[in-house]
Amino acid sequence: MKIRFGYVATALGLWDASPSKTLTYTRFCKLNKHERMDLLKTITAKNLAHTKRILHYNLAHEIKLYRFSSALVPLATHPEVKWDFITPFRSEWKQLGELIKLGSMRPSFHPGQYTLFTSPRNGVTENAVFDMEYHYKMLEAMGIEQDAAINIHIGGAYGDKKSTLIRFHENLKTLPNHIKRIMTLENDDKTYNIRETLEACEKENIPMVLDYHHYIVNKDGLELEVYIDRIFKTWTERNLLPIVHLSSPKSKNELRAHNDFVALDFVLPFIKLARELNRDFDCMIEAKQKNLAMFRFIEELTSIRGIRRIDSSSIEW
Repeated sequence: MKIRFGYVATALGLWDASPSKTLTYTRFCKLNKHERMDLLKTITAKNLAHTKRILHYNLAHEIKLYRFSSALVPLATHPEVKWDFITPFRSEWKQLGELIKLGSMRPSFHPGQYTLFTSPRNGVTENAVFDMEYHYKMLEAMGIEQDAAINIHIGGAYGDKKSTLIRFHENLKTLPNHIKRIMTLENDDKTYNIRETLEACEKENIPMVLDYHHYIVNKDGLELEVYIDRIFKTWTERNLLPIVHLSSPKSKNELRAHNDFVALDFVLPFIKLARELNRDFDCMIEAKQKNLAMFRFIEELTSIRGIRRIDSSSIEW
């Protein structure tokens, strides 16, 4: 079994390299027309330049899994702004895509909690489609849309989970097929457990991202060994390695919050279970210390007899 590891958005240790610099709508409204566009472009240019530095870092450290920041473009999905963030930066987007391809990296996005298809309000669904289109446009501009993933959660239950799931499948029909083709669904820590998420994925033929931390805090009496093979098989049609999210609780009193690093004793039962399947997969580390947490976790894993490091960010057991 081989596991490749990656991290989310920011490479800690790089000076002033946040790819998520933003602009509030309140500040935007205080500017005149020309100032508004200049500032939007300036912030976007910084975020793209910082992302380029991060991708070079990934290349140098043989990191094959990377999740882009969803905040690369300020106010891109605000209904009162909606500006062309592709044309002025075609060269920059292309450069990012070339780095992804050069490093054979596996790219992804994870839109926020309000990008969902369970709401009874049409406006919420329309905004979800628009947000998914925003993420797809960035991937398309980079020329990597065929190999990427846009990962979301199912959403809320609205007091009736059964009817809400029916509505989810209906609302999802409004998402263009070319975007749906690269979307994934992840089990969450409060509402939809691994079985409910898996069944939705199987019905829609969508790959499922297993979040082990979410599974533990929203277990609902379900045993992962019953479902893990089916979860991994949802990736078969796209001929891609399954993706798993790993993190650990901040404390006993804050089970849902993510810790700075990944506690080996918390996730080792999953690693052992996955080994029984003897199937390769990719693992996104979602700890607060990002790339630093990823490297520490790899070091701790390889201290276990039989686990060896293949390269900077991959292990074999």
